[in-house]
Amino acid sequence: MNSTNRTVVVTGIGATTPLGGDSASTWEGLLAGRSGVKSLEGERFADLPVRIAATAAVDPSEVLPRPLTRKLDRSAQFALIAAREAWADAGYTARAGEDAAIAPERLGAVIASGIGGVQTLLDQYDVLKEKGARRVSPHTVPMLMPNSPSANVGLEVNAQAGVHTPVSACASGAEAIGYAVEMIRTGRADVVVAGGTEAAIHPLPVAAFASMMAMSKNNDEPEKASRPYDKARDGFVLGEGAGVIVLESAEHAARRGARVYCELLGQGLSADSHHIAQPEPTGRGIAAALQGLLESSDLKPSEVMHLNAHATSTPQGDLAEIKALRKVLGDDLDHVAVSATKSMTGHLLGGAGGIETVATVLALYHRTAPPTINIDELDDGIDADVVREKPRELPGGTIAAINNSFGFGGHNVVLALRTV
Repeated sequence: MNSTNRTVVVTGIGATTPLGGDSASTWEGLLAGRSGVKSLEGERFADLPVRIAATAAVDPSEVLPRPLTRKLDRSAQFALIAAREAWADAGYTARAGEDAAIAPERLGAVIASGIGGVQTLLDQYDVLKEKGARRVSPHTVPMLMPNSPSANVGLEVNAQAGVHTPVSACASGAEAIGYAVEMIRTGRADVVVAGGTEAAIHPLPVAAFASMMAMSKNNDEPEKASRPYDKARDGFVLGEGAGVIVLESAEHAARRGARVYCELLGQGLSADSHHIAQPEPTGRGIAAALQGLLESSDLKPSEVMHLNAHATSTPQGDLAEIKALRKVLGDDLDHVAVSATKSMTGHLLGGAGGIETVATVLALYHRTAPPTINIDELDDGIDADVVREKPRELPGGTIAAINNSFGFGGHNVVLALRTV
């Protein structure tokens, strides 16, 4: 089918995060500057060098019925909860086909996870060792598949235009949203449910990240551990949850009278080809992704007033991102209100791009940039206007925002959104 419906808009949002069980409570937590990081309780975490994480504020077992949770990995549970909220928020009352506003063959789903069903994989291996093969759950394979969250969301809404799972480490959620935009722009779908999810707070991933020296070891003050841009930052804090948005063509949204949050302009993509885990220190790849976004859209640097930064709280990564922004945006970076929401949510890996896109949508819709917390002394190399201590009002008129997501392997994804 020929390209059609070039304008893509956001009509629904959903989230379940360390700050709240839905998008409203998550947004409230972001504006309040509240940390979702806590100590990890229990014997299995007791001997680890890192004993903190940003666990979900509302456990999926409190929302989903037990027969369903037994068949879904925790990552898929989060995705389903966020997708249900986003679907209802967009104004849909039933599955595609049952709700006459969207046909199944015109609906897609793209939900990403950086690690997938790792908890199922590790837990069922323990069952195999301790209780034998006959006790391994028959649901294990459908639960551990990386595409399980996307597949289950697709089944939930009856998506038949395509159900996809891009995997690019911590850039996965953002890449899923960019892929969804292309599905609509190429005419393959009118509506796509897209986002990211992750549930990897388990002793093995925690120990592995700690061995890489990638995580903060501030076990005594969990709420202060995630501190992007601060001189004393010592690594990221692992989080869990999901963020999902409903995207549709502007024409389709107008036809059904949908409320529109903002326009999603598109994505910029690149790869560092530098190191499997370390960021490229000059920000070369990030700059290439941002430049590609500007060249492939009508976005002007002068329009950009807000940035939800990747800013994981690692010494090298935070600096590389700011260097890239300055290189491409030049003096226009001076009027960009920079928020690093991982200071509150922790790092959701493949889910980060999902919840941070939700945060960026809400920042534009409410014209308010959330604060970055835990900055006691700003690093000398952070040449940008970081929003600190309290939220900041964004300007009126037509403005744009950028959401950055980068991942192990050198994956760079830059999303741009604009008010309508």
